[in-house]
Parts: sequence; C-alpha cells; structure tokens
Amino acid sequence: MKKNLYKYLAGNEYPGRGIVLGLTPDKQKALVAYWIMGRSSNSRNRVFEGFPGGIRTVAADPAKLEDPHLIIYNAVLTLRETTVVTNGDQTDTIAHFMNDNLFPGYSFEAALATRTYEDDAPNFTPRISGVVDMRRGGYKLSIVKSCDGNAASVQRQTFDYPQPVAGEGHFISTYVKNDAPIPSYAGEPMRIAIDVNDGKAFAEKLWASLNENNKVSLFVRTITLETGNYEDTIVNKYNAVEG
Repeated sequence: MKKNLYKYLAGNEYPGRGIVLGLTPDKQKALVAYWIMGRSSNSRNRVFEGFPGGIRTVAADPAKLEDPHLIIYNAVLTLRETTVVTNGDQTDTIAHFMNDNLFPGYSFEAALATRTYEDDAPNFTPRISGVVDMRRGGYKLSIVKSCDGNAASVQRQTFDYPQPVAGEGHFISTYVKNDAPIPSYAGEPMRIAIDVNDGKAFAEKLWASLNENNKVSLFVRTITLETGNYEDTIVNKYNAVEG
C-alpha cells in the first residue's frame, strides 16, 4: 500500500537523512530527492553546494566547523547515465566501482560490501545509498546498518526496482524517529505516492513537510527519461558565509 510521504515526514521530528527515488505520474521523468537534518550545531552548519554533475555538503560557516568527519562529502554524482546519491563518502566508493567497471551489473552492491555503518557510537548511523538509471528509470536502494545497535554485526540490504510504477517511489532514511540512541531504519523502503510531474513542486512539498527545527538542506533532481537530461533544485535553510 502506498503511503503519503508528506504526512509521514510532517509527523516525524527526526527521520534523519533521507532518499526518495521514483517516477512521476506521467512516467516521463524520474525523481531523486535527498535531504539532511541535524540536531547539533555542527550538523546544522551545512549547505548543499552544486558542481557539474552533482552536489556536496560544505560548511555554511567554515569558522564554526567543529568536525568534518561524516558530515562533509559528495552526496550526488553523475556517472554517464547513472545518478548516484548517498548520505556519506560511500558516494565516492560507488563511483569508483562503477567507473572502473568492477563487478559489472553488481558494482553498486560490490562497492557497499566494502563499507560498514558510520562510526558514531552509540547511534551507528546507517549508510543509505541509491542509484538511478537515467534512461530507463529503474533504481536500487541500499542500507548498511548495525543489528539493533550491535557493533559486532553489520547488515547490508539492497532493494532493486528495475521496472518502477508511474506515480510511485520508494523512501528510505537513516532513522526511525528521534531517540537516544537513535533507532536505525528497519524493513523495506517505504512505498510512497508521487503526486507531481514537476521536480520543483516536489521539492516545495518535501521541504514544507520536514521538521522546521531540524531540517538543513534538500536536493531534488528531475530526470527526463527520453533524453537523460536533468534539472537540479537545491534548498538550504542556512546561508553560506562568503569567504
């Protein structure tokens, strides 16, 4: 059963970082969304910055950056006809495996087999990742996490959607809800309804749904499947300090 993502997010104070992949109702476009949230001043001191083919996180105010570990990374990269989106530096790992054609057909899974969850005990934040075929619209989502906070047990789960349905998508996040420690996302990616054909409208609805105190930045990519061309939208809560 499809769920209303806007309603789910509006009722969740802290799902953490999230990825949404799916198709527009007219089946002409693929949508990619990624957002970051933060509870600490260091996590909130960030903006998305675009560069050719992708985005990265950078400090909004470099003078106030306390620890770049786990919060500064390439979040989105474009590899020929594939969009890669993740919540950490595993973006670069996936790009390396795919660019070098390592394990053809399973480069995504093979790359993540070399990685584990984030080293931020006691949360052990999951690594969530996605790849999208920019001409066919198919996509994969993955989560690499601990077993209920057990540092001795890593779990790697990949979900493959080679023939997605128009007007539908899938959502995965790092956390279930706010708590201490924060519980990792559990189960399959959430099947959601996508109700717009326009990426900017999608971005507006997502941004409005995210918790006002904890949201930091949002990225939405709209891919025209017929051509593989794309348009990116970035929303930042905080302003970057000019150097």
